Amino acid sequence: MLADENGVSRRWTTIRLSARKTLEERRKIVRAGAVLTACAMFSAVSGAEPTKPGALDLAQHLGRVVIVDFWASWCKPCRQSIPWLNAMRARYGASGLDVIGVNVDAEHDDAERFLRDVPIQFDIIYDPNGELAKQFKVQGMPSSYVFDRQGVLVQTHLGFQDAKKDRNEAALKDLLKVPGQ
Repeated sequence: MLADENGVSRRWTTIRLSARKTLEERRKIVRAGAVLTACAMFSAVSGAEPTKPGALDLAQHLGRVVIVDFWASWCKPCRQSIPWLNAMRARYGASGLDVIGVNVDAEHDDAERFLRDVPIQFDIIYDPNGELAKQFKVQGMPSSYVFDRQGVLVQTHLGFQDAKKDRNEAALKDLLKVPGQ
């Protein structure tokens, strides 16, 4: 799980959930957060420019495995990781995988040029001020954060190594298994 500066764990939303709240109260808060941030959310793109800056609301992905991938136009390993993420989304999207890219370029034009060379076939959030990157404590590019179907952060990946693709795909397949299958 992610933790904020006070050590409070977060699941699926940026709203802090107190340990004193009941499960039903927590669900109401998460649902309210999803409604409040829906307008600021990203839209699906396919090789298009990043969306406007917006909040990342993972509550909308409850019950799905989610990869949040931070990338930048100047990142050479991103040119390898993004096609792999495109392939994972194409292969496992119907099984419950969502991929969300977060572009951290300060200049929108840099991201647009990158996307002409390396099309992205998953959702993108534009984060020019690095606010999301700070929340996730990103240390380098690319950085990927994998959340299970319950919204728990289960894996982080710094950089991209071709040699680890098979192992990472196997881990995704395990996360995508529905209990009882």
